[in-house]
Amino acid sequence: MPGQNSATASDYVFDNDGDHSSDQHRYLAQLLDPLTFERLALTGVEAGWNCLEVGAGGGSVALWLAERVAPGGRVLATDIKPGLIPSRPGLTVARHDIVADPLPVDAFDLIHARLVLSHLPQRRQVLRRLRAALRPGGWLQIDEIDITRWVAPPTLGGREGELYGAYIAAMTRVLGAAGSDPTWGGSAAREMAGAGLVDVDPVRWTEVWERGSAGLGLLISNSHHLEERLVEAGMTVRRLREVREVMSAPGFSAPSFEIHSILARRACDG
Repeated sequence: MPGQNSATASDYVFDNDGDHSSDQHRYLAQLLDPLTFERLALTGVEAGWNCLEVGAGGGSVALWLAERVAPGGRVLATDIKPGLIPSRPGLTVARHDIVADPLPVDAFDLIHARLVLSHLPQRRQVLRRLRAALRPGGWLQIDEIDITRWVAPPTLGGREGELYGAYIAAMTRVLGAAGSDPTWGGSAAREMAGAGLVDVDPVRWTEVWERGSAGLGLLISNSHHLEERLVEAGMTVRRLREVREVMSAPGFSAPSFEIHSILARRACDG
């Protein structure tokens, strides 16, 4: 299960200081960057733009933006624990809690947040803050997931299907207990329109994960990262070890969760 960004100091389940944080961000970048970059490119981001990357995690998106806004542009990459974000010319890294800390108003040509708002009970408040931080006509891109239809496939029967399904269910309980909503991606476009954004353009993407894929690598990494919480949610250390073996086995495949990427703008009249 993803968890890109430590965006707030609340009971966020993924810690950027954890032993598996670097692996987590590497798999997330491999899995999500192609879609994220394709969508960001549609904004026309170019030299001179002022951009904000919220909950920048490992920094792959912030680096991509910094390359495109140079020369003359600026990218502000924020995270509650920003230690994994590399330093580059034109890229400013800052510790920032998107729920509690102030943002400048009418300041950014483009704001991007990936796998951030679903972890925040205050997501509607944050959406309004992000809209206000855009200059009139500026772009907001939100990338999120929806696990509503994410289940063990019918072709995965017996012990393998039971273990994989139990792991998905336990991960869902862990995120819910921390105030996250891993189904929020499916309603994000509607929420963005409700926050006053216009020209809302959502896309939905899925794929099949096979052995060695970034998606399964992410799930295996998460099973280590959140092992204590997963045990509290009903798994056992033995069952976690077994489900890792299942996901690493030759021939294993399963559909991904849905990934939603939504572009929208602040109206030019403010």
